[in-house]
Amino acid sequence: MRSRRGFTLIELLVVIAIIAVLIALLLPAVQAAREAARRAQCVNNMKQLGLAVHNYVSTNNVLPAQSCWNVGSTWGPWFTSWADSMLPNLEQQALYNALNFNILLSDPVNTTVGFTGLAAMLCPSENFKQRPQSPWGAANYAANYGGPGCIARAGGTIVPTGNPWYTNANVASFGFEGITDGSSNTGMFSERLMGIAGNPSTLASSQNANRCIFNLQTALTPDNGAAGAPTALAFYQACNAIPGTTAANVSNNNGAYWAFTMPYTTANTSYFHFNTPNKLSCSPANGYEGDPNWAGSLAAITATSNHSGGVNVCFGDGSVKFIKNSIAVNTWWALGSRSGGETIDASSY
Repeated sequence: MRSRRGFTLIELLVVIAIIAVLIALLLPAVQAAREAARRAQCVNNMKQLGLAVHNYVSTNNVLPAQSCWNVGSTWGPWFTSWADSMLPNLEQQALYNALNFNILLSDPVNTTVGFTGLAAMLCPSENFKQRPQSPWGAANYAANYGGPGCIARAGGTIVPTGNPWYTNANVASFGFEGITDGSSNTGMFSERLMGIAGNPSTLASSQNANRCIFNLQTALTPDNGAAGAPTALAFYQACNAIPGTTAANVSNNNGAYWAFTMPYTTANTSYFHFNTPNKLSCSPANGYEGDPNWAGSLAAITATSNHSGGVNVCFGDGSVKFIKNSIAVNTWWALGSRSGGETIDASSY
């Protein structure tokens, strides 16, 4: 009788090895496809924000304010943010109706709104799922407060309508006519990784350092026009030269609350065109209106993301473009100011 021959051990091992190689080749491709889908959803979220702003302007003739000093002269904490104003334009009319704009956002009456998480405010590529300051709803999208411009407070597109701590021509209500540099050349929203729950001590060399805020000994002098450029460059260089062993001053404030902020609490719902994308966030030694751990009206709260190589930016015309980490600092600064008069070559970003 003829015996039936089965697989030998060597043949079985070869088959297993081939399968393992195929899995190793396919897994990165699958992960890349998933990230591409998440990035596409992120772009869509930002386009919705851009569209919401344009609808808001169509109704109100002004851009939404970074924050509204809407309870008289009372000093905080917490006033309405730009996101609150746009809730009806983000298909959140019920949430808008639940919000009492005549009292502080930290009042218990407004916790229904403040505790609510909005998918439209979260990037799908954000891998931290725990809210930085739970139970408050967090955000990955931040509005352009400004850039050095060089250096101007509130020189961006989404800025306060008022602030009793200082006054200048930039703190005002304006529409798209106020973006004299051109809405297609001026950033309006970008991504920003949320802070870390529990406020753990985090070193500058950590992979999570770009979620934190580092306080520098370098001071800034604002509203100096072209004369402020050397100071701005010195601050930029100091922020990027922080030793890896330096611990961040705070790690849980970025994007901690989408629903409320203050004119001088920019780490929460704003970003700056100061440090180029995916680098560290820094506050100056002199703070400028408020606790430097929350950043003030002049800081380097940086656009950051988990997308490889850069961040998505929604411009004033509603278009969303991917800005590489390698963008020249002068170009990044120019994209942040609404009326700086800079000349920007479209091929430079």
